[in-house]
Amino acid sequence: MQQDNLDRRLHAYSEWRAKLVQTIQDFQAWLEQHDLASPEQELRIFETIEALRKDRLTIAFVAEFSRGKTELINALFFAHYGRRLLPSEAGRTTMCPTELFYDQDEPRSYLRLLPIETRLQDRSIADFKHEPIHWTQIQLDTTNPQQISQALHEIVKTKQVPLERAIELGLYDQAKDPYFRAHGKAPGQVEVPHWRHALISFPHELLKRGLVVLDTPGLNALGNEPELTLSMLPASQAILFLLGADTGVTRSDMEMWEHHVRAVRDQPNKNLVVVLNKIDTLWDDLKDQQAVDATIESQRRASAEQLHVPIEQVFPLSAQKALTAKVRDDAQLLESSRLPDLERFLSEQVLPAKQEIVRNSLVSSVGGLVNQNIMLLENRLAESTKQVAELRSLRGKNADVIMHLMTKSREEQAAYLRNVESFQNSRRLLQSQARNMLEALSMDAFDRLINKTRGTMTHSWTTAGMKRGMETFFDGARDTMEQVSSHAEQTRMLIRATYKKFHAEHGLPQITPKQFSVAAFATELERLYQEADAFRRSPVTAMTEQSFVIKKFFISLVSHARSLFFKANQDANTWLKEVMNPLVKQIKEHKITMEKRLETLRRISESRDTLESRIKDLDAALREIKRQLEALRTMQHTINAPLPAQADPASALQAPQEAIV
Repeated sequence: MQQDNLDRRLHAYSEWRAKLVQTIQDFQAWLEQHDLASPEQELRIFETIEALRKDRLTIAFVAEFSRGKTELINALFFAHYGRRLLPSEAGRTTMCPTELFYDQDEPRSYLRLLPIETRLQDRSIADFKHEPIHWTQIQLDTTNPQQISQALHEIVKTKQVPLERAIELGLYDQAKDPYFRAHGKAPGQVEVPHWRHALISFPHELLKRGLVVLDTPGLNALGNEPELTLSMLPASQAILFLLGADTGVTRSDMEMWEHHVRAVRDQPNKNLVVVLNKIDTLWDDLKDQQAVDATIESQRRASAEQLHVPIEQVFPLSAQKALTAKVRDDAQLLESSRLPDLERFLSEQVLPAKQEIVRNSLVSSVGGLVNQNIMLLENRLAESTKQVAELRSLRGKNADVIMHLMTKSREEQAAYLRNVESFQNSRRLLQSQARNMLEALSMDAFDRLINKTRGTMTHSWTTAGMKRGMETFFDGARDTMEQVSSHAEQTRMLIRATYKKFHAEHGLPQITPKQFSVAAFATELERLYQEADAFRRSPVTAMTEQSFVIKKFFISLVSHARSLFFKANQDANTWLKEVMNPLVKQIKEHKITMEKRLETLRRISESRDTLESRIKDLDAALREIKRQLEALRTMQHTINAPLPAQADPASALQAPQEAIV
């Protein structure tokens, strides 16, 4: 089955990732052995190793209520238990966002539930994840599927609360309340989810290998928890958007698509799949198979046209029949369910795309450090080779020749030291320019903008006033990002000029300085701006109690914008600390080489015995440099090796091994 295909590919991926970790650790040890690691580099290597160890492949399931998300999750990942592990019976639907993963730090399986009342606090779900005390925890007995199934039914629990409390929680929308439409008034009690968020740690093999499954409730939940659309969905490598094959794209489906999914789709490196579920409702014993297939294909084409996606991204299937087929080991029914087509896509498209992202990030970070040190050794090899040749040419020469070389070397050294002073002046100019950029990215300044916005919105007596406050905040954030972009470009120009000048004057190997750009941050800020614009214009915002609107705006949109600026600030600081290091290393290396050359010539002038001894020492040093170069180039090959084609499961197993030999 294709399930096996996905399993094997994830296994190969985890093996590839583990060998990369080992390679980076080898590089770290090499840097320490040769005393070449700066604190900034050590931090970058540590963060890279941690990121690789915690790397996850997240697949998010998004749909309106009762489209079969949970059933599909059961069919894809938990069919081997012979039952529905996650609750998906008729009349039962996921009421809170649910994450399925494997917690490496907690050996026992568990279900953690965040009470719905935490929505009253000015804190995000991400904040609460760091504090288990706020969660209700239920241990899961992995040897008892019945106990697991019963425990997981907590996810669908609801409760009745007074209308005032529902409004306070932001969980009542008069416009979408059937009771209000029927009776012309709001009910006294409102049914709300018992829990705000659920975390399930489970020792499933796919989860152990880094798979994370995000099961989201319907449109109301996505609207009520903006964190889902702002953070969780964008962080996913694949989003499965489910429709009903019997209904096609309904009004609520389109609303969810337009407001919560489409923006995520437009991001790079994002696989979006439309699942046309419940095709078994179109099966008809009175029609031949060709007619049934034509009906399914017609719904598929119509859905693709309405959502403006390629038809290849629309997968018709029956999750219920697929689960039944896997439980009963019915190969024919499984084929009829069409689930293998989706499993094939996940294993052959989504996973390789994720692998490419990880590889590109690795090449950019640690790969750059490896390349820098290779260039350092290559330069050292060239200089040492040159010195050996020079010393061999001195065999049989008189003292005047040696003195002439000493005089010439001293003159070169003096000129070099004068240029180093010029380089220090350039560094001081760079520091001044860097301060301008970091001041624009100052978190203190950004927090002042936040506090000003909060004050404006809190003291506004009208919805229009609050909306102006929201708009003013993002206009200010965009202006700041434009300033940072301008300062960053000026800084890059100064750095490039400094590198070019020093290389040109001393004939040192060219080094391309590390680049920094705010383009990705600006793009994400623009997405937030669009989300904020939709939030401002939403009729729900106009009808929701003012204090909750403000709270929701700051918890979701403003906090996300602040995190974005904080990350930009960190990246800019790291860049400014590291960007001149390769040139500084070159300068120090060249200085040491010149000093050693002068000392060698001085000792040779005093004693001819020193010449042969020095040639012998340099020959040994050359052999050691070549050995070190070979080791670094092996690491470089492992990190930079292109990912192999993954056309079939067998190649998927071999590919990671080939990439790191």
